[in-house]
Amino acid sequence: MRSERAKMIAGEPYDPADAELTQLRRRARRICRELNASDEEANDLRRRLLEELFAAGGEGVTVEPPFHCDYGFNISLGQGVYFNFDCVILDVCPVEIGERSLFGPGVQIYAATHPLNAEARRKYELGRPVRIGSDVWCGGGAIICPGVTIGPRTVIGAGSVVTRDVPSDVFAAGNPCRVIREIER
Repeated sequence: MRSERAKMIAGEPYDPADAELTQLRRRARRICRELNASDEEANDLRRRLLEELFAAGGEGVTVEPPFHCDYGFNISLGQGVYFNFDCVILDVCPVEIGERSLFGPGVQIYAATHPLNAEARRKYELGRPVRIGSDVWCGGGAIICPGVTIGPRTVIGAGSVVTRDVPSDVFAAGNPCRVIREIER
């Protein structure tokens, strides 16, 4: 029988009240609390906390507190990724972010979702992986929904709600987010 953790990561229905998952969320919240309370000049402490939190943190990753996530171990970041203040990642499934991607303040990345049926929603949750390419810039307040892939070198406008995949080398914005124009390389 598969664990609730294995089902969660695979994007299958899982019980979020499972004891192991509860413990893992508490771990992530403890690390985030320490990060969020850390002094701005405590670079070594912040680096250690990010290495403890993320599956892969990449060299030169910067996370401006406050930052929040569900588990952390499902988040993989390339080199030079930057998160501005107040970013949230609900990482019930893998969240992969390429090198040098930038996230404005208040960006939210959701790999977590719920069944539409109310009775099923009372019993379980599920998720879908999120993949963001290298050199992506997500403007402040953007929301990236479950299962979305954003191609490399794309810019997502501030306040956009990204509900479906966005190709490489475009500027996309709006609610729902749509391609506005191509970006010349």
